[in-house]
Amino acid sequence: MEQLELKKIQDWYSKNYQHKVSGRRVILDSILPILDSLSEKFSVHKIGKSFLKRDIYKIQIGTGKTKVLLWTQMHGNESTGTKALFDLFQFLENPGDTDSIQKNILENLTIICIPILNPDGADAYTRVNAQQIDLNRDVIDKKAAESILLQDVLSEVNPQYCFNMHDQRTIFSVGATNEPATISFLAPSEDVERSLTEGRKKTMHVINSMVKVLQQAIPNQIGRYTDEFYPTATGDNFQKMGYNTVLIESGHFKDDYDREVSRKFTFFALLQGLVYISSKPESDDHLPYFQIPDNEMFYLDILLKNVYFKEQLTDIGLQFQEIVDKDGISFVPKIDKVESLSGYNANKIMDANKLRFDNEEDLLNWVKTVIY
Repeated sequence: MEQLELKKIQDWYSKNYQHKVSGRRVILDSILPILDSLSEKFSVHKIGKSFLKRDIYKIQIGTGKTKVLLWTQMHGNESTGTKALFDLFQFLENPGDTDSIQKNILENLTIICIPILNPDGADAYTRVNAQQIDLNRDVIDKKAAESILLQDVLSEVNPQYCFNMHDQRTIFSVGATNEPATISFLAPSEDVERSLTEGRKKTMHVINSMVKVLQQAIPNQIGRYTDEFYPTATGDNFQKMGYNTVLIESGHFKDDYDREVSRKFTFFALLQGLVYISSKPESDDHLPYFQIPDNEMFYLDILLKNVYFKEQLTDIGLQFQEIVDKDGISFVPKIDKVESLSGYNANKIMDANKLRFDNEEDLLNWVKTVIY
């Protein structure tokens, strides 16, 4: 089997996803009870500590020869991959009538996972760790303890495939459609020329299989992240070292600011990727990867049309700033663009009917009364 039957997996998911972890802010304490409850199928070990001495865990399952390494939340405020990972654990624990898929994965793969690589950043809800280091740009310098741990596990496991799980902002749209990029993929480049190596082709094969499944569920909402080479980026360097690395960027679905819908599609993608790898395809065509539309930046949280702002009739684009407060995460609108925005789409489009505002404060207060 190389491709999931989407209807079957959707039915399984609606009844069995891991409901004990949810929301936008996922911290270490959120997952510890779940780790404690995993069955003996899973091997759970502490592998080290973060800069602020929070534990970092490695979870292993499966007995297959092909090894897959997966990590989440190297950016602490990007939690969708963590939720999807625990949905995957649920599936591998209790697949129901899809047990043939589970059996094939566990017999052919050994899956090693590091959930919440950056627990300090997760707690503070920041991209960086407690030293203000972006772990995704620390692969060469290795200044952070968390970066060293990841590369120690990489060397120990020597995986054939890696899954690098991230979130992307609501600004990203899919090509010219201006639909939100709910899931985006990347087969990272190994050099500035973006050479099409055999490793990149194998990575593209996996991505193509995931896109084929997702197109049935969210057509026109799947994008391709830029493959510009970043010399200090984790995925680019792991790919360069010979570890076929799939980057998954979980993004926006309409009104899904807790990323509970995009979490489901991230799970579908992740499961399909494992199904494809476990099926050991002998050959495939990498070219469909280049037909995935590029990510563009033509999406807004709020698009306000026909507003007089400082005596000018214009459009205004607003993006939410995510603020940690006593209730969790609040989404506070901020003005991002003041110009004609006819080429943009947004989660919410409002016609101001030529209302007049002389300053940002008055406009933002009016917007808040409308949306809250």
